[in-house]
Amino acid sequence: MLQEKPSVLVVDDDMKSVETIKRTLKRHYQVFTATSAEDAEEILRAEYIQVVISDHRMPGETGVELLVRVKEKWPEVIRMLISGYSSLEDTISGINDAGIYQYIEKPWQPEQLLMVVQNAIELYELQRENRLLSVELKVAPTLLEKENESKREELTQVYSCDDIIRSTGGVLDKAIDKLCQVTNYDMPILITGKSGTGKELFARALHYNSHRANKPFLAENCGALPDQLLESELFGYKKGAFTGAYMDHVGLIEQANGGTLFLDEIGEVSPAFQVKLLRVLQEGEIRPVGQSKPRKVNIRIVAATNRNLEEEVKAGRFREDLYYRLVGYVINLPSLNERKEDIPLLAKSYLEQLCQQYGRDNHGFTEETMKCLMDYRWPGNIRELQNEIGRTFMLTPANEPLRAEFLTPRVLQAVPEEMEMEMNWISGVNGSLKDKVAQLEEKIIRESLIRLRWNKTKVAEELGLSRVGLRQKMERFGIEETAKASVKGKQEAIAV
Repeated sequence: MLQEKPSVLVVDDDMKSVETIKRTLKRHYQVFTATSAEDAEEILRAEYIQVVISDHRMPGETGVELLVRVKEKWPEVIRMLISGYSSLEDTISGINDAGIYQYIEKPWQPEQLLMVVQNAIELYELQRENRLLSVELKVAPTLLEKENESKREELTQVYSCDDIIRSTGGVLDKAIDKLCQVTNYDMPILITGKSGTGKELFARALHYNSHRANKPFLAENCGALPDQLLESELFGYKKGAFTGAYMDHVGLIEQANGGTLFLDEIGEVSPAFQVKLLRVLQEGEIRPVGQSKPRKVNIRIVAATNRNLEEEVKAGRFREDLYYRLVGYVINLPSLNERKEDIPLLAKSYLEQLCQQYGRDNHGFTEETMKCLMDYRWPGNIRELQNEIGRTFMLTPANEPLRAEFLTPRVLQAVPEEMEMEMNWISGVNGSLKDKVAQLEEKIIRESLIRLRWNKTKVAEELGLSRVGLRQKMERFGIEETAKASVKGKQEAIAV
């Protein structure tokens, strides 16, 4: 039978954990639950399951052992392992033996779990489509080659330098000009910038606009893995090299041969691992764990960091010789606060993506919403802006512009930088208590009016004022005209 929602099987002997995961997923997925491996297999035989999420430690049988059998009997099902007590050996065993798609550490976040499951469902559907096409078309090598070439051309268009969202003449132009100058030169590139500024986007643009575009682009977050696992992932290992190494594993460096390897958060790697990475850059060769003979590789290294590596070198935390091997050319990405002219364009792009994804049509942003977005400092940069647009999109009814009252309080209460500098009660500049209180009072009244959609009765009630008293204060602070303009603006969305 056809199901309206994708199906997920959750296996855990802890009923509380099962119910928590079910509550998180049930809105978007049909969730089946089992408290033992035996029950899980019965459900798999009876139902159309697309994703299995299994706890690792269960009485009588581990999650890895269960997923190994699922791989043998139902190889098309996407397998994921969840645990709070996994060792390196367990993780590697899960990857090799059970072919797990994702390892989820406890405690997990609902947003993270939803994103991982969504990606797993998409992978399942892609595999299914691929199998159907293979049977239908009897795929030949030449057809696969054409398909790969088509995908490369599509990626080249997606990551074209010209298509990176920015305003004409903005501060990001300088970074893009530097990127275009070095795309076809094989020197190592270091991309610097705060978290969330788009360093991986620039790394992909660098690859897909270079002569290596028809070869692989692979990425690894160096700060997310301990040394031992990072070495296994990057360099690979031979069967029997350590407990749990049941077969040869080709590392990312070798997989990226001929292409580009992006090493994110390079400043987080330990001094011991820096020595091993230095050999790759100096000699152009790797030695998988457990193998004595090195292998030659031809890759371009693009590294990224949100740290000041020069300061790290001076402090003795980063090797000087490795630093100079990585900084053949440096591209620094400005923070979103330094390129505020791009915020309307970015916001419009993210909103269009959400509307397309969820089949909704939200008409831009109200004037109040865009003003709040422009006034906020965005310490989380582009990633934070994406999250804010997504949150406001979820709360705003369909066919309406995104409204300011649904913004998070920190964004809603933001003030322009120049106003913040003038507010003596924050900056500590000399001024009377009366002046500081007045500025604070004005800020609170403005924020309440925006949040309560200029309903003066509700604002007066919340602030403990009479309606007449509120009106007098609004006139005193010159807020009355803003209120009238805003009421009109609510009817007209800014089509940014």
